[in-house]
Amino acid sequence: MPVSALFCLVVAISDGDTLTARCGAPGAYQQVKVRIAAIDAPERKQAFGQRARQHLAQLCFRQRATLHPVDEDHYGRTVAHVRCGGTDVATAQVRAGLAWVYTPYASSGHPGLEALQRQARSSGVGLWSQKRPLAPWDYRKRHARPAQPARTLQNR
Repeated sequence: MPVSALFCLVVAISDGDTLTARCGAPGAYQQVKVRIAAIDAPERKQAFGQRARQHLAQLCFRQRATLHPVDEDHYGRTVAHVRCGGTDVATAQVRAGLAWVYTPYASSGHPGLEALQRQARSSGVGLWSQKRPLAPWDYRKRHARPAQPARTLQNR
C-alpha cells in the first residue's frame, strides 16, 4: 500500500480503534474501514469500550481525516495513522486512558506513546482507574467464539 496520504470524511465509528471513512474525489468516493495504527482500544462489551468509542466519535465523526496507511490487517482493514481535525487520534486515545499502546505499530510512527501510556496509568485516567485493567488482546482470547464444526450434507 504505497499511498502516502488519503484525505477522507469519517462516516462511522465501530469502536475505540476502528472507523469507516469516505475517501476520494466527489463522485468517486471509496469507503475505507480503518484500524488505527499503534493502539488497541477496549472491545465494545469490555469495561471502557463504549467510552473509547464515544471519545473517538467526538474526535472524528463527520470530521475530515488524514490517513497514512501502513498495512492491512487480517480482517482486510487498512491500518493507518489517523489525524482528525489536526489531532493525532492514537495519541488522543492513549492520553485519555482509552487505549493501550499496540507495540508492533507504535515504534515507527508514535515513539512517544509509551510515555503517554505510563502517564495515563500513573494518573489513573480512563481504563487505568480500574484495579486490574484487562488488555483487549487478553479479553478477545477469553471471549473467543468456539470454532463451528464444518457442515456436511449429512448433518444439515
